[in-house]
Amino acid sequence: MRGDALKREEIPLILASASPRRAHLLRQLGLSFSVVPSEVPEDVLPGETPEVHVRRLSREKALEVHASHPEALVVAGDTVVVLGDRILGKPRDREDAVSMLMTLSGNTHRVVSGLALSFPWGDLEEGALTTEVTFRSFH
Repeated sequence: MRGDALKREEIPLILASASPRRAHLLRQLGLSFSVVPSEVPEDVLPGETPEVHVRRLSREKALEVHASHPEALVVAGDTVVVLGDRILGKPRDREDAVSMLMTLSGNTHRVVSGLALSFPWGDLEEGALTTEVTFRSFH
């Protein structure tokens, strides 16, 4: 099945994420979609750069969900915060989140986001984007 042979309305769109923010962004674009969260573990592999990490996770998430929904266009993403050479994980709780924010206070860090699209006709597109962010001091 080729993409140019299908009308846009005929292809279901699936967001492979439970992220309220990602769903909000798709809604802002006026898109109709279903949410099917991926179960891919988000561990950083040894020697993995932030860019390779988010691309790999985005790709694995898209392919995992696409395997059970081959008729759909599946959108998957992953984002990490990087301070120096260290990828900061998701905060475990409110205290951990405050600690992370205080660590970022007065510093410049990178936000690295990956995106993958798995198409019904078998193509997969992926990429990553890095943005530098500087926080004012919170003190």
